[in-house]
Amino acid sequence: MEIIRTIEWMKQVARDARAKEHVLGFVPTMGALHEGHFSLVRAAKQECSPVVASIFVNPNQFGAGEDLQKYPRRFEMDADALEKLGVNYLFAPEAREMYPGGFRTLVSVEGLSDRLEGRSRPGHFRGVTTVVLKLFEIVQPQRAYFGRKDAQQLRIIRQMAADLNLDAQIVACSIVREPDGLAMSSRNAYLQDDDRRAATVLYHALSAAKKEIDAGELESARLIESMRRVFSSEPAATLDYAEIVDSQTLEPVLRVRKSCL
Repeated sequence: MEIIRTIEWMKQVARDARAKEHVLGFVPTMGALHEGHFSLVRAAKQECSPVVASIFVNPNQFGAGEDLQKYPRRFEMDADALEKLGVNYLFAPEAREMYPGGFRTLVSVEGLSDRLEGRSRPGHFRGVTTVVLKLFEIVQPQRAYFGRKDAQQLRIIRQMAADLNLDAQIVACSIVREPDGLAMSSRNAYLQDDDRRAATVLYHALSAAKKEIDAGELESARLIESMRRVFSSEPAATLDYAEIVDSQTLEPVLRVRKSCL
């Protein structure tokens, strides 16, 4: 596996791949890799050659007081794991390479970025879409792989790709969960034993809603109340939001339909 640190070097690799009519697959990450990331790499390996992964902790998607400085970083371990999975190239630029002095351009997907997580983290999704567009322009993938865990992020990136006529096909891959249901996340490394146990309330709340839906309950208000009730049973957890929304517009819906999140 070749580790690439500069934009121009990565662009040259991408140009060479396209000249040979290869299907280049791309898995963008911020590192601290886990089985969820590895599942994306495996999907890319099945469909593409070469496969490029990136590790870049993007400062522009962290707000004031968030965890930019303490975000888990373990580059050597991550690089070793990606090499063992058969990744061909690892793009790992420094922040000054991606955002040189005088950088001014930001990308915002209006109407989708200020809902749900975007309400609590102003500017977060603008940072995500800006860096993803930059990565797409640098790597020039035909297929790019994202997890469904970050559902709002996935929806926003798909909208950006469609609106800007990007060549990359956005491929969504399944959520990977721990045996107790908690979705795998790099930030799970922050959790001590008691917090790790408490975090499963997320999965239990979602499961409660699913159980009611399977039993025929389709009224959003009742389903949301069930999720809130489960959440309130865990004193260590504070609920940010519980909503049922249209999967395309992210607007709240009164009744569950097939296109809901």
